[in-house]
Amino acid sequence: MQASPIYQHVKQALEHFFKHQQYNFTVALSGGVDSVVLLHVMHLLKQEIPTLNVNAIYVNHGLSQYANDWQRFCQNVCTELNVPFNAAQVTINPQARTSLEAQAREARYKALDGLSPVGSVILLGQHLNDQIETFLLRLKRGSGLKGLGAMQKLRKLPSGRICYRPLLNITRSDIEHFATEFNITHITDDSNTDERFDRNFLRARVVPLLAKRFKGFEHCAGRSIELLQQQQALLDEYTELDLKQSINAQQALSVSQITTYSDVRITNVVRAWLSLFTQVMPSQKQLLQIINQAINAQADAQMQVDLSEGQIRRHQGFLYFVTPHTPLADEALTDNELLLNDGRVLIKQQGKGLRAPLPNEQVIVRFNCNSVRIRPVNKPGSNTLKHWFKDAKVAPWLRGRVPLIFYNDELVQVVGYFVSEKHKDENGIFWECK
Repeated sequence: MQASPIYQHVKQALEHFFKHQQYNFTVALSGGVDSVVLLHVMHLLKQEIPTLNVNAIYVNHGLSQYANDWQRFCQNVCTELNVPFNAAQVTINPQARTSLEAQAREARYKALDGLSPVGSVILLGQHLNDQIETFLLRLKRGSGLKGLGAMQKLRKLPSGRICYRPLLNITRSDIEHFATEFNITHITDDSNTDERFDRNFLRARVVPLLAKRFKGFEHCAGRSIELLQQQQALLDEYTELDLKQSINAQQALSVSQITTYSDVRITNVVRAWLSLFTQVMPSQKQLLQIINQAINAQADAQMQVDLSEGQIRRHQGFLYFVTPHTPLADEALTDNELLLNDGRVLIKQQGKGLRAPLPNEQVIVRFNCNSVRIRPVNKPGSNTLKHWFKDAKVAPWLRGRVPLIFYNDELVQVVGYFVSEKHKDENGIFWECK
């Protein structure tokens, strides 16, 4: 087995981890031929590299009547190989506009991440034919360059954990031949023969026909997918440069900067900017609407484009992604600190600011009082808070988040901006928000 091409391929694929002293691996074990072969290879590799730590996890989705049988099979295989085994039971609640396959996949990743030992790399058994099927499915959907790149060998989960696919360049037939040659038993998922599912149809009818008609089709398709991934990686590098030149410290997008780009480049950098805040990309129509309003609207126009997870707003020549917030409640300030319901802390400090409140003055923090009047220190006359916010170039959607300090019903400080001329004191108090 150690002399076989698959064993040598997996060993070589993991060399990068070994060079960085990473020897802890978790095999995502389904009981299918690909994951069982991968487990046997890792078990044998541990005999060659004693510092290797290998464990396995089976995720029971409960979607098949045989799920518990498969779990017992996986446990028995691990017992025979003396590999630590764990199982996770997950529940899939069908959701509109999301395929059952996608929901099961996300639940599987979450379970694998939660049960894997800290620092362990999760090994996935997807192979070259899985990759080609994914490519064809995305081709059918009209995907672009990134989508047609299909599955990456390395995937990082939101937690930072790494998932790796060491068999991604190996065909299904080679894996099955390996299992037969070394008498490795495995299970077959009955749902894989149901050609009502697009992936199964491609697996049973389309890919075998192409492979039979065109010699070397699978490996040629695999090379094309790798080239697409390389081109996407190159595009990502240039996109990152454009993005760095186009955003400020608040991650707002400069309209004047992006207008120096070509149309296709503008579209690309706007998508990249949106990906900083949301994974749900707007439609092409919405994207063109955002770009058109951003570039062509009057400088003082109140631009607002609503998306599923937030709004696109324009202010002072920059685009902002604004997420909805729970309105902040008014509260009495009786202590030196107050925890606001958005997680910020309002703290009373000593120094240049306001006179202390009189015994008959209650100190209150309020929000969103734009019509209240105040005369700030070093400002000409009294005016509404809305006027002074505009004068200070505070974005409209941020104004309702600014804490306002009142002595009874009189505004004395706009936290982070100014204090009242009438109440100023060189050796007084002031509030700040952290």
